[in-house]
Amino acid sequence: MVCSSGGKDSCYNMMQCVAAGHRIAALANLRPANTDELDSYMYQTVGHQAIELYAEAMDLPLYRRTIQGSSLDTGRNYSKTEGDEVEDLYELLHLVKEKEGVEAVSVGAILSDYQRVRVENVCLRLGLQPLAYLWRRDQESLLHEMISSDLHAILIKVAAFGLDPEKHLGKPLADMEPYLKQLSQKYGVHICGEGGEYETFTLDCPLFKKKMVIDAVETVIHSADAFAPVGYLRFTEMHTESKAGDVVARALPHGSCPCQSAIDKMTEEVEYADQAEDNRQEFTSNCDLSCQRGHDLAPSCSPRSSRGYQWICGITGLQSQEPSIQGQTQAAFTQLQSELDSKGWKMEDIVLVHLYVRCMEDFVELNTVYKKHFGMNPPARVCVEAPLPADQLLQMDCLLHDWVEPPEEGCFHQREALHVQSLSHWAPANIGPYSQALRMHVYR
Repeated sequence: MVCSSGGKDSCYNMMQCVAAGHRIAALANLRPANTDELDSYMYQTVGHQAIELYAEAMDLPLYRRTIQGSSLDTGRNYSKTEGDEVEDLYELLHLVKEKEGVEAVSVGAILSDYQRVRVENVCLRLGLQPLAYLWRRDQESLLHEMISSDLHAILIKVAAFGLDPEKHLGKPLADMEPYLKQLSQKYGVHICGEGGEYETFTLDCPLFKKKMVIDAVETVIHSADAFAPVGYLRFTEMHTESKAGDVVARALPHGSCPCQSAIDKMTEEVEYADQAEDNRQEFTSNCDLSCQRGHDLAPSCSPRSSRGYQWICGITGLQSQEPSIQGQTQAAFTQLQSELDSKGWKMEDIVLVHLYVRCMEDFVELNTVYKKHFGMNPPARVCVEAPLPADQLLQMDCLLHDWVEPPEEGCFHQREALHVQSLSHWAPANIGPYSQALRMHVYR
């Protein structure tokens, strides 16, 4: 499924999804009520009059919903908020999942954490996998790549210094590329429009069975600012035309995906790991890796470092009355919470978990318990299979960080989490309840 605005980014991410082996099952779109454009933190709505033709061009079912909410929860993280425009996305995707049985959502986000976090929140609640293959790509090379891939888009909104509605609206993206590059170099304009400098509408690409043709438009000046006028196009008449030949067998042939070399490298590493598993006697040392801790030993705690870090090691679930992996995992967290309480710490102080499991087949059941104990941005985690004693199914070592001493005057502490849950070519795939990394730092 694709959340499509009609713009270049959502369209090109669809092409990347097809190149990665996914099949597009349906299109989903959120539109404003009784207006050309909505001032939304989340959605591109200009050009929504032509989305019906977008579905016709791709020969796919289209699901639409009118945006009823507004931007209420605008914080760094998002939690379900009644009346927020994000909940309109939830309702729309819930409908599409019910009707089409989709498993993933294509997202054209490039730079906006605000949008990514909210789409991931909705997908997590619905059990859908976000696919964001454009995420954190270099914008100059990405724009050139889009144009070179036979994606034909035009500018339908401009809102930045150097962009003039009278001159640039309706211009093909390919014609605008050199000028956008100049604006980026001179004034720091985001060359892909990630700062809201411009928006586009895709008229044709290799995924389309038909191309769209504009018959009549109106130019609307939203703001006649002397330095950065804002204007957009209102489509009043359009139609589709058939394309000769079978041009949609695949959006991109294997090998033309810009990150295919990275994918191939990861595949090689997985194959190497499989070989290591098949011949693991060759990859292990002669030392005994089994845990030597007795049942009566409490977890150990390292001294606190000068920068505020401290380890709690040897947390097990051996005290559980239930021998299952879920029982031992819950018992381990009970033991961990007791240790934290005794030292005045909180679960939020944990920044890294080393998790050892006796059998990796227990991973899924372990995670069902593990994820209940952490909030929106859980600690980073390393999970490996290790030769624990026969009756011990897991062990946890936790690294904590807290700011015991108050910050110096004029500075403040901050914890930042890299918790990207979308599949992309930039961040490691997140397949469990953990963040890829956490950073603790002081601002002065």
